[in-house]
Amino acid sequence: MTLETISEQKCFGGVQGVYRHDSAETKTPMRFAVYRPPQAEAGPVPVLWWLSGLTCTEENFITKAGAQRYAAEHGLMLVAPDTSPRGLDLPGEHDDYDFGSGAGFYVDATEAPWSAHYRMYSYLLHELPALVAAQFPMDPARQSIFGHSMGGHGALVLALRNPDRYRSVSAFAPIVAPSRVPWGEKAFTGYLGPDRAAWAAYDATALVPESGWRTPILIDQGEADTFLDTQLTPEVFADVAGHSGVSVTLRLQPGYDHSYYFIATFMAEHVAHHAAALTERLGP
Repeated sequence: MTLETISEQKCFGGVQGVYRHDSAETKTPMRFAVYRPPQAEAGPVPVLWWLSGLTCTEENFITKAGAQRYAAEHGLMLVAPDTSPRGLDLPGEHDDYDFGSGAGFYVDATEAPWSAHYRMYSYLLHELPALVAAQFPMDPARQSIFGHSMGGHGALVLALRNPDRYRSVSAFAPIVAPSRVPWGEKAFTGYLGPDRAAWAAYDATALVPESGWRTPILIDQGEADTFLDTQLTPEVFADVAGHSGVSVTLRLQPGYDHSYYFIATFMAEHVAHHAAALTERLGP
């Protein structure tokens, strides 16, 4: 797989890079960011995947979250993909911020014309991890995932559907029940069609009872988030998870909104949450 280097900069003793490749899943060029901590010079390191929210690219996370410092301290690689395919100009793709370009919702679309390209779930589960493992010093046996808003939704779905792949999951202001809120209803109708039964495969609240997830889930939510009551409803997920025996720590943070100021404030604790799981010895 050919990899094009867009940029690389020294950062906290490691390297922050941005790269591009031609994706077989989306049939478009895809960009993604990788932070290699200084420990990667000695050999493979654990990887922590970040999924961004609506309208974002890989750039938002690497320039605003401040995660590289903590990744360097814990010896973790950070990988941040884009949020959708780019450059297609499908009908209506750029009309709204919450559907189409920048809003892939981390699903494999089944409705035309989206089904040919909007395959972010498979891209993140199969294609991009294989590429990163082939090109960077990543330890495939030690992976965790987190994200924000739409990306928090994606992180929870990928983790709950693949509990043997990821050791831990966390989220900032995630869309936890997309089948019940306007953002999710719009996206799922467009990408997956009107049959709500098909939506359950990408709804964390629907997935958690039978997921078999074993490690505690950390969720931070700003109480001043204007989307809290209409789009996010994290207490719905926490309640269902609790009744299903899945441990969720839901922290409501007074005064914080939906922005990267909120994310940066609690980033150190989320990276530490994942570092504890990624460095834990498993088995005998």
